[in-house]
Amino acid sequence: MDNPTAPPLNYRVDGAGEPVILIHGVGANLQSWDNVQAALSRRYKVLRVDLRGHGASSPIRERYSLERFCADVLEVMDREAIERAHVVGFSLGGMIAQCLALNWPERVERQAFLATVAGRTEQEKHKVVSRLELLRDSGIVAVTEAARERWFTEQFARQHPERIEARIREMVANDLESYIEAYRVFGESELADRLHEIRHPTLVLTGERDIGSNTRMARLMHETIPNSRLVILPELKHSLLVEASHIVADHLLAFLADDDCS
Repeated sequence: MDNPTAPPLNYRVDGAGEPVILIHGVGANLQSWDNVQAALSRRYKVLRVDLRGHGASSPIRERYSLERFCADVLEVMDREAIERAHVVGFSLGGMIAQCLALNWPERVERQAFLATVAGRTEQEKHKVVSRLELLRDSGIVAVTEAARERWFTEQFARQHPERIEARIREMVANDLESYIEAYRVFGESELADRLHEIRHPTLVLTGERDIGSNTRMARLMHETIPNSRLVILPELKHSLLVEASHIVADHLLAFLADDDCS
């Protein structure tokens, strides 16, 4: 049952200056951006939005689409009187950022796609479907346990087991039906055929060993989107915001402040 006292959308605003919107991925919440936000808000007004069914936002109770996720982000922008912003998305959030740039280009200044996807092969789509079936059969716990090896480097796993446990607890706390619906969008949506239409300055950043958001797709986005730059972080997997938030923040700050990027 939905909690009638819960706000429809949970979000936070920190800092002052040009607005930057941070959109997290499936299973995370706005706190996954804490370290990046802390770095960016020294120079920018940073808005973090919880996706439906994540964090304190109300659950998803209908079939979702990238456009519906975009509508949620635009709703928060309107509440905060933000007409135009830099948009940074991680994983599913990167696909939402792509959708915003394509369908509401007047609301986007420039954007960054972190560890996200485009143009999945049939084999990659099949893997997503398999994970959806696992979610249905076994719940979030089974998927998050599998994520330990897929997401984190071996060195980080040995040195910081408590941080991995915290990330797992964050994922398990999500509403199952909302998690499934968000993950379905992540797996089924296809944006590659339109990425050439994006005209905003774009940063594409991923980990060298990321299985879900692999370097093939990152290069595809970079080659397809005019005025884009590509950064591949050596050795890292999907846990960029956990293992390398300071590196991510440095790349974002350099990209957002680059006057030649226009």
